[in-house]
Amino acid sequence: MGRRLSGTAAAALTLGLLAACGGGGDDGGGGGDASGKSLEVWIMEGTYPDTGTYFEDLEAAFTEQTGATLNIQLVPWTEAHEKFTTAAAGDTLPDVSEIGTTWVPEFAEAAILADLTDRIAEDGLDDDLVEGLQQAGTVEDRLYGMPWYAGIRALFYRADVFEEHGLEVPETWDELREVALRLKELEPDMIPYPVPGGSEYSLYPFIWGAGGEVAVPEGDGWAAAINSPEAVEGITYLTELATEHGLSVAAADTWNEADALQSFQDGDAAMIINGAWTVGTLLDADGDWDGKFGVMPVPGPSGGVSPSFMGGSLAGVIEGTDEPDLSWELVKLMTTGDFADRWSTETGFFPGQQTLLETYTERDDPYIAPFAEQMAEGGKLLPITDRFGTVQAEEIPQQMMLSILTGSKDVQTAADDAAAAMDRIFQD
Repeated sequence: MGRRLSGTAAAALTLGLLAACGGGGDDGGGGGDASGKSLEVWIMEGTYPDTGTYFEDLEAAFTEQTGATLNIQLVPWTEAHEKFTTAAAGDTLPDVSEIGTTWVPEFAEAAILADLTDRIAEDGLDDDLVEGLQQAGTVEDRLYGMPWYAGIRALFYRADVFEEHGLEVPETWDELREVALRLKELEPDMIPYPVPGGSEYSLYPFIWGAGGEVAVPEGDGWAAAINSPEAVEGITYLTELATEHGLSVAAADTWNEADALQSFQDGDAAMIINGAWTVGTLLDADGDWDGKFGVMPVPGPSGGVSPSFMGGSLAGVIEGTDEPDLSWELVKLMTTGDFADRWSTETGFFPGQQTLLETYTERDDPYIAPFAEQMAEGGKLLPITDRFGTVQAEEIPQQMMLSILTGSKDVQTAADDAAAAMDRIFQD
């Protein structure tokens, strides 16, 4: 499931996870008071690109402050949900863990996560949290994690190719389709706009941009809305880029975000939706990418910005940890101040503190400002319910997309089937 690290790297990474995960306490002891103690930590593998000495430096600071050591497991995102539920059943959970925002309701309901509301307030952190992350971590007015980082997706495009052919960046959905059709003629060896059927986060801007929702509150629960007329309009627009206009390729029917990014990085794709954190992936792999690509908010149907999923992670304390106070000291070190700012600078994620986020929205960096604009004007959350994690685990939106792209179902039928599968989960 995960692999163990040892020595400095393990402690450093564990430290990263601890902070990412959170702990539950007020006072770690400081100045070596926790010498001889160790924390078990899980961090999601693939959360961060190469961060150089970040974790080593963080570990050194934490050890100097507390004297404690760390033991970390890297857990692939694709395996993490099952690993949590299995560990909870076997009483083998860590002390702290990174928690994806969409899992908070489920894990809070299952008593996997400790309530951090009072700790956060007592340390004066509650008035400086990014609203979307705070909302995502809140269940029945209680906060079950310390916001660590936020990520959002926007539209990448080949600026050099656009410039070569005198093409304007699209500001509406019609313009997006038209510029892709022009690229199909002008650059026959490129994929104008691959439609990644395995990426739910590349789908949602079109559902939301058309005025639809994935699901809506109903009574004391939730009900699927992915088959509403508005949602179907957005799904139709996106899938027809492939099925009607030939702007994608058959291989993309099963692509996830990583596959789409690889296609872009290989010089094949002209436009993709991807995350802020992948800018560093491109530039670090090849400095010649600087200036060859651009980023812009996902355009709305008639202008403006189509909403994009604002996800991220919280530092979650595992309920019942033997070292809640020590864990909390690590959470604070990781998620606030200099280390939080450095994490954002080095990874491309946005910080969980509002005061730090404001410094990013004010920058003129062409690779940062568009994501900050996307977050400010079009950051949106998925349904905050313990059941949506199961929707994602069963890959219901992706299965819907695959059935449309391969022609096995029309859009309305596929959306109706997806809605029925979601409602089964919501009503279970």
